[in-house]
Amino acid sequence: MKQRPNILFLMSDEHRADVAGFAGNKVVRTPVLDELARTGVVFTNAYTPAPICVPARQCLASGQLPKTCGCEGWTDLQPGYRTFAREFSRYAYNTCCSGKLHHMGQDQMMGWRERIAADTHIDDKYVDDPIAEEFERYSKAPGTGKWSNQREVEESRPVYNHEGPYQFQDRMAVEAGIHYLERYFKDPLYQRPQSHRPLLFKLSLVQPHYPYFTDPERFEYYHDRVPIYSEEPCDHPVLSLSQLNKPVNVNDADIRRATACYYSMIDQVDCHYGKVLDKLKALGEDLDDWIIIYTSDHGEMLGQHGIWEKTRFYEASVKVPLIIRWPKGFEGGRSIDANVNLCDLFATLCELCEIEVPDGLDSRSLVPLLQGGPCDWSNETVSQVYRGDHYVMIKQDALKYQYYGEKFPEVLFDLSVDPGETCNYAEDPEYREAMQQFRQRLSELGYGPQADPNYLNAGYHAPGKVGSG
Repeated sequence: MKQRPNILFLMSDEHRADVAGFAGNKVVRTPVLDELARTGVVFTNAYTPAPICVPARQCLASGQLPKTCGCEGWTDLQPGYRTFAREFSRYAYNTCCSGKLHHMGQDQMMGWRERIAADTHIDDKYVDDPIAEEFERYSKAPGTGKWSNQREVEESRPVYNHEGPYQFQDRMAVEAGIHYLERYFKDPLYQRPQSHRPLLFKLSLVQPHYPYFTDPERFEYYHDRVPIYSEEPCDHPVLSLSQLNKPVNVNDADIRRATACYYSMIDQVDCHYGKVLDKLKALGEDLDDWIIIYTSDHGEMLGQHGIWEKTRFYEASVKVPLIIRWPKGFEGGRSIDANVNLCDLFATLCELCEIEVPDGLDSRSLVPLLQGGPCDWSNETVSQVYRGDHYVMIKQDALKYQYYGEKFPEVLFDLSVDPGETCNYAEDPEYREAMQQFRQRLSELGYGPQADPNYLNAGYHAPGKVGSG
């Protein structure tokens, strides 16, 4: 029986898809990711299942949309939940993650056999048998906790003689990851390699997630080069403002400083990945034998449409970079513009590694697209988020439908004629039929006034096969 391939899963946090050299950005320096893209396959229309950290990561892990896995808001998967790490561990893979997974419940491993430089943290609601009156005795002092978006932008800056919190966390994840790979393939002290089994290694970094701090050298390079967004919010009641933050009123100098920090953080992430790839090559590994994936959990508005952070269904927030490289398995140097989702990576990895795809996923294998052959692809992608109500995005071809509950108007963007997402075509007679189809699909997904009460999952074709919804 042949050996299953090793997998290197690289992930960042809050990386908008258009701030990368391989995406056509002429300012940011991402030579490592650009080389992966040059020799791999780039998905130019990859989307997150939820434009916010925690549910996006639970969906990626489970191969299911938020409604299917029960993580529509700031909620963790149930202990023992089937994740791709847990599934691959069943097939004798050594599964290790260095860095951020953002699990908050008692099951901090979620199927990973090893976690190093981990972001382990149990949220208050998952504490066993909490004594409510004891928790009520303590309250946060004014000014502690999450900053407002206003302050995030105002506080962005280069940091001298010190590391920002996420710069430190990422450096620890990279250094720990490199030491792990050394021990795995060629232990410098004990000379006891563990590489008789296949490896699934995930390096998950926190940058370029805010706060926007960076080193002075990178900041100086980017400060006068970065493009900035200085726009007014649209007049839609949900798209315009965050329900958790007041409007951000900053000047162009503030925006430029924050944007320069953001670009610098992406630059640093790229360098971190280069160190890991260089180490693997130094250990004698042929990277052409490895399946290498790069993606992020969601994007960042960066002031576009007058908005910062994520949580929106604008392209800057809901779209993600996605590269898959495996020269021994499929031809690289290509881009694919089909609508795909981070949920699809579960089934994709299973099929690439000849592992049976479990039932009940919202995950379609991307292998037929990667191999370049004909396939029946629905070209649909779905994203969901809970912000006081259930918000849903359904994208079919270039049309992007958004539902914000019965209290707010629907939104329909047509990216083929309005890539800047400035015109709402929901009431346009020319799109009446499309709107009817989107509303029907919304019901099938368990949302809206006619929501299917028997919803189980997105209803894609059988696991391991590419199909329509």
